[in-house]
Amino acid sequence: MSENKDQQAAAPAGSVEGVKFVYDFTEGNKDLKDLLGGKGANLAEMTNLGLPVPPGFTITTEACKVYLESGEEPAALRDEVSAHLEALEQRMGKKLGQPDNPLLVSVRSGAKFSMPGMMDTVLNIGLSDKSVQGLAKQAGDERFAWDSYRRLIQMFGKTVLGVDGDLFEEALEKAKEAKGVTVDTELEAADLKKLVTAFKKIVKKEAGRDFPQDPREQMDLAIKAVFDSWNGDRAKLYRRQERIPHDLGTAVNVCSMVFGNLGPDSGTGVAFTRDPASGHQGVYGDYLQNAQGEDVVAGIRNTVPLAELEKIDKKSYDQLMQIMETLENHYKDLCDIEFTIERGKLWMLQTRVGKRTAAAAFRIATQLVDQGLIDEAEALQRVTGAQLAQLMFPRFDEKAQVQQVARGIAASPGAAVGKAVFDSYTAVKWSRSGEKVILIRRETNPDDLDGMIAAEGILTSRGGKTSHAAVVARGMGKTCVCGAEELEVDTKRRRMKVPGGHVVEEGDLISIDGSTGKVYLGEVPVVPSPVVEYFEGRMHAGADDADELVAAVHRIMAFADRKRRLRVRANADNAEDALRARRFGAQGIGLCRTEHMFLGDRRELVERLILADTEEEREESLKELLPLQKQDFVELFEAMDGLPVTVRLLDPPLHEFLPDITELSVRVALAESRQEPHENDLRLLQAVHRLHEQNPMLGLRGVRLGLVIPGLFTMQVRAIAEAAAERKNAKGDPRAEIMIPLVGTVQELEIVREEADQVIAEVQEATGTELKLAIGTMIELPRAALTAGQIAEAAEFFSFGTNDLTQTVWGFSRDDVEASFFTAYLEKGIFGVSPFETIDKDGVGSLVAAAAKAGRETRPDLKLGVCGEHGGDPESVHFFHEVGLDYVSCSPFRIPVARLEAGRAASTSEGSDHR
Repeated sequence: MSENKDQQAAAPAGSVEGVKFVYDFTEGNKDLKDLLGGKGANLAEMTNLGLPVPPGFTITTEACKVYLESGEEPAALRDEVSAHLEALEQRMGKKLGQPDNPLLVSVRSGAKFSMPGMMDTVLNIGLSDKSVQGLAKQAGDERFAWDSYRRLIQMFGKTVLGVDGDLFEEALEKAKEAKGVTVDTELEAADLKKLVTAFKKIVKKEAGRDFPQDPREQMDLAIKAVFDSWNGDRAKLYRRQERIPHDLGTAVNVCSMVFGNLGPDSGTGVAFTRDPASGHQGVYGDYLQNAQGEDVVAGIRNTVPLAELEKIDKKSYDQLMQIMETLENHYKDLCDIEFTIERGKLWMLQTRVGKRTAAAAFRIATQLVDQGLIDEAEALQRVTGAQLAQLMFPRFDEKAQVQQVARGIAASPGAAVGKAVFDSYTAVKWSRSGEKVILIRRETNPDDLDGMIAAEGILTSRGGKTSHAAVVARGMGKTCVCGAEELEVDTKRRRMKVPGGHVVEEGDLISIDGSTGKVYLGEVPVVPSPVVEYFEGRMHAGADDADELVAAVHRIMAFADRKRRLRVRANADNAEDALRARRFGAQGIGLCRTEHMFLGDRRELVERLILADTEEEREESLKELLPLQKQDFVELFEAMDGLPVTVRLLDPPLHEFLPDITELSVRVALAESRQEPHENDLRLLQAVHRLHEQNPMLGLRGVRLGLVIPGLFTMQVRAIAEAAAERKNAKGDPRAEIMIPLVGTVQELEIVREEADQVIAEVQEATGTELKLAIGTMIELPRAALTAGQIAEAAEFFSFGTNDLTQTVWGFSRDDVEASFFTAYLEKGIFGVSPFETIDKDGVGSLVAAAAKAGRETRPDLKLGVCGEHGGDPESVHFFHEVGLDYVSCSPFRIPVARLEAGRAASTSEGSDHR
């Protein structure tokens, strides 16, 4: 906000109270996105570069915020708009809506972050019953003028007046049927005049008012509609999905119209400076002759590849290629460009840093480094952990027997399998019931966003790489195939005809490949991604496309590893997982959960321990468990030789090791009715009843078990120490760390530590081996975080258990709340994202930061880590870097993501010292 205030403070005299709400395109630049939105800032930047941008002005996000907070536009806004409109009219030599020589403008949204199709746009403002005649004379084309007028009424009616858009579409279809044509370009001026009359009647009936003939009223209402669209349902849903803050507001861009629908020497298109799907350099984009921009992105008419423009209009093509090179070098990134050609004259309507697939992001980042446009630190900012995770998803097995039925445009990669559904409502409904679905449409529009989010993938029969479906899918990382023209999609009958006469009914399984554009009947099996094979050491960089991607990932990971301060460990409970984690780049184990070692064949031994009536019985059970535990640790220390292994002593409630109470009760009852022996089951049932707790996760677990059940923790400590000694005597380098769970007060830790130190000393003496076993604790209770300074007196390390810490800070039982009310909380915007997925910085995060600081004040060399699931979450990793933790620990498959994000975090804060 300081940037906005500085800009406003420098506003020229005449602005109200020093606040400037409107900027001409000549006044801004690309660094003012907070104030001018992305579209306005980039239009200003292109204007400054001397590129052919239609003149116009931008109403700031600050004006939108005032409107949204008060329900009224700022008092000074109308006068500022009038002044800029007058200047625009003088520059263009026309007046807005003037009958004989009309100036027409577009009113477009433009938030700081791209939200394709989520907010409103109105074109051709200024047309009326009178000015349409002037436009026809001005253009020398009566058909064009009436086509532009019907477009305005249609867009204005739907966007500004809230008329159902299907009513206009139905009227348009009837007009085409009456004429006997299939596309709207075949309608003549007389047909379009009748259509305008029909559209005006629809507006009158549905909106309860006439379509406004005053051009300034049109513009003012359109500006308000764009402001209002910031809080539209689809915009709010998209912001939640993309984690865009809700308080930014949108700017509004008022731009003089240029027309791509003036005949065959006119057209409109979208271009990318590189392929947004693959990252490869070349000529990528779509072009549509005799059309306005909305026709391209809506996907309602199939475009031609951008390369065809060279044959259609070589002069404009050459100029566009030169401009694209200028923009990419200037922005030092892939640029997404919208342009219009008006009777051979090229105009630039928009540019932005383009959305891209995960594969393209990695390739482009390394390409730009090789071209000297960016350095390694910037390359890390061009990719994300979420994109890397996408690259690790499986792909279709090329060797599988498949039935390919169509091939469209590979718009967003991935292998998606699901049941065919033909509307957004069904996609959401079935998805919530656990079904995987593929959303099939002729073309998507912003109203389909709910279904696109719910679906595994999106398939359309119309549109190209720049259509709504493609752009939104790429932004969300969803698999998408567009423009599969061979498919006949019938949404009303909920079916799709494919070549060969086969019909796909709703509910039938289909598979789509967003990397090739292929569509298959049935379920196609998947295989691991080449990126996973690379991390597993089974693939190396080479010449083909997959190897090229692997090479890019390899280089980016090398950048990250050189930059990062945070070390990355794994959550692993056995040697197999540990070895996999090591291959994925783990620098140790941050959490070994010993309870997993007590299951399977050992459950009976644990049952005997729980059922023990005497000290002798308990000791006998522990004695039998000891060698089994020791062998677990021997294998683990061998797998992670030379790297730290943090072993958490037994944590969960004991009842988790006993049979289910209902199942056990049935067994006892049946045995009694049959008069069969059941003494052991009866003892088990009594134990289950005895150990039953209303809130077991807040009951007898963690350190409390070690204090209440004599010998349990000392047995585990002895197993760890003996395994470490054995490994060391075998010339290994075991680096074991013992972690005490669920500590709430230093006294608990002191008691357990004293016993552990005694056991370690006994093992050292018995084996003649010096052992250095660090002893620390998990910080997973609010009290532990608040008394961290005291606890650090007895702990050599802290590991933040953010799963339990989140539960205890919020008072949430994770097993219950995620299924019961989290969906409502996310929909209502109470959560932007689940606090179990990304750390709650204000609540849980503040406790982590405070505990880290207090712990290090007591013990400056205190090692700090995190072992909850947040350790592999990209956003959370940045937070842990900021508060000065030493390492994060996560599941093996999330290790590459954590490594990458740790590098990205360090690259934005080099030189800082959080200690």
